[in-house]
Amino acid sequence: MIGARVALEHLREGNRRFVAGAMPSRDALADRARLTALAAGQEPFAIILGCSDSRVPAEIVFDQGLGDLFVIRVAGNIVAPSQIGSVEFAAERFGTRLVVVLGHSRCGAILATLDELRRPTANQSHNLRAIVDRVRPSVEPLLRGPVGETDTLVREAVRANVRESVQQLRHGSAILEALIARDGLVVVGAEYALETGVVDFFDGVPDAP
Repeated sequence: MIGARVALEHLREGNRRFVAGAMPSRDALADRARLTALAAGQEPFAIILGCSDSRVPAEIVFDQGLGDLFVIRVAGNIVAPSQIGSVEFAAERFGTRLVVVLGHSRCGAILATLDELRRPTANQSHNLRAIVDRVRPSVEPLLRGPVGETDTLVREAVRANVRESVQQLRHGSAILEALIARDGLVVVGAEYALETGVVDFFDGVPDAP
C-alpha cells in the first residue's frame, strides 16, 4: 500500500486532469478485467469522507477508477460513529494511509444549519436535526462575531465544518489515533469548488519529503 504523501499526489494529479478536461477515455475491456480482479479483494489508496451532494462524486473529481477510493458520503461530510467506524475499517483492513474530508462550496447542509441557527423551526424532522446538530458546533461561533456578507460566512462555515470533521477523526477514535501515531495515517481537509472543479487541500497537508 502506498503512503499518504504519494496518495495525496495521486489525488492532486487526478483533480488536475479533471479540471483540464484531460481525463483518459475508459477502456471497457480494461474496466471489465479490473472488475473481475477486484472481486477477490481491494486496496484503495485513499479514504474519502465527502458530502452526498450529487455534484461532488469523488471518483470523478479525482479521476480515479474502480477500487481506487474508499468513499463515505453523508450530507455535510459530518462525522458520526458510523463514519468513524467506516474509516477505521478501511484503514485497518486495507492499510489505507490517507483520509480526506472533502467539503464543497455552497454546501446545502451548511446553509441549512446557518438558516436554522438564525431562524429556528419548530417542527424540523429529527433526522434532519441530527445533521444540523453535527454541523452546529463548527459554525455557531461564526455567528457570535460580526457577520459579514452571506457568501463570506458560508465559505468560512464550510471550511470550519471540514476542520471540525478532521479533528473528530484524528481525536475521536483510539484506533485512528494509534494509526496516526505509529503507522503513518494522515487525515487532511479539502474543499471542492463547484464553480471551477478545483480541490484545495488546506488542512493538515503533510510537507513534501
